[in-house]
Amino acid sequence: MTSSEEFIPLGGRITALKSEDWWAVWIGALVLLLAATGLVPHAPKIGTWTTNPLDAYSTPGGGSIFWPMAALWAGLAAVFVICIRVLGGRIWTFLLAFTVIMALAEISFVLEGQTAIKAKDLPYALWALLFGLVISNTVGTPRWLMEGVKPELYIKTGLVLLGAEILFGNLVKLGPPGLFVGWTVVPICVVFMYWFGVKVLGMSNRPFVMVIAASTSVCGVSAAIAAAAASKATKEDLTLGVGMTMIFTVLMMIVMPGIVQATGMDLRVGAAWLGGTIDATGAVVAAAAFLGDEARDIASVVKMIQNILIGVIAFGIALFWVTSVERDPNGRGPSLSEVWVRLPKFILGFVAASLVFSFALVPMLGSPEAVEKQIIKPMTANVRGWLFCMAFVAIGLESNFKALAGQMVGGKPIYLYLVGQTFNLAFSLLAAWLAFGGILFDRATP
Repeated sequence: MTSSEEFIPLGGRITALKSEDWWAVWIGALVLLLAATGLVPHAPKIGTWTTNPLDAYSTPGGGSIFWPMAALWAGLAAVFVICIRVLGGRIWTFLLAFTVIMALAEISFVLEGQTAIKAKDLPYALWALLFGLVISNTVGTPRWLMEGVKPELYIKTGLVLLGAEILFGNLVKLGPPGLFVGWTVVPICVVFMYWFGVKVLGMSNRPFVMVIAASTSVCGVSAAIAAAAASKATKEDLTLGVGMTMIFTVLMMIVMPGIVQATGMDLRVGAAWLGGTIDATGAVVAAAAFLGDEARDIASVVKMIQNILIGVIAFGIALFWVTSVERDPNGRGPSLSEVWVRLPKFILGFVAASLVFSFALVPMLGSPEAVEKQIIKPMTANVRGWLFCMAFVAIGLESNFKALAGQMVGGKPIYLYLVGQTFNLAFSLLAAWLAFGGILFDRATP
């Protein structure tokens, strides 16, 4: 995995022009600016279909998204080509590889949209990762295609866009109960899983342990990327962590609503439990929808409250790595500049996007719902989805089963995930019961 910062000689300073993290911030900011000003109000989204895949390209009004798809490709290709040129890549080779990766992402969205597949809740991320893995582990990923394999760049840019979806007006809807569930469980679970992996299981690959701990405790892939950047994990660490997260996310979103219904659990408690444990926002919404509209709203807000901790967790990991994991016991203590270098810069874009959209656009448009309806749903969320999907394709393309199998020796990663997720499920259920079951807070609290 590439470092979040690259050092180049320029008067003895670090230049942001050679930083992939900063490029993610700039590209994300450009997309947000175009969306917020209305210059680009919509981004295409693949629809659903039953027997004819071409139906996925039709709009509700009878139009087609083929031209918007071409415009999306052209826009993304243009900004990423500039980035790659500055970073020293080969432009035309990258452009060809970028086009192939985006085409594979498109096929992943089409498969997700098939009604029978959609009913089984098999997300685009799973198909995208599978496409990449099949290619890399059969014919092998061609060298020219590797020019477009930039999973960190794609997903970091998507995370900046995700920040715009974290609107503080939505977070306060649940009040103290939502904050209690969202912010109490996460840090304790991260610390527990890291301690269990390193001290109990004796896993020497600490970045890998942290990737699994963050992805399990916070919000899956997004947190895994942030943790990997802060701890300098390898691409194999990230791929295996992401793979386990996605597999268990699918299982949890199917099983957990059934548990809530079968046990007669209070739906508000059950919804908060789902929101606090299922790792992806889309999976949370889909799972909680089985329990009704109120449950869906509670679960999604709890997950959004958790998502805002991505930046806090990334900073905490960076600080811990500099002051503890990599500190020379016989050397001087770390400086603030060392923490700054370690901190993933795209997190700053994530936080800035959340603040600007929450405290500038929401007052301008009148409500969080208006921002979501006019900007986020038609534009930024769709672009984020494309970037995430391309990232999963890229992760698969650079992953090798033999390398991944080497990480699984002794079964410790699976053991770590299962024990950590069990702890997360139990602790989140306790927190949900205390917060939404009328124990710590009045049940009348919205």
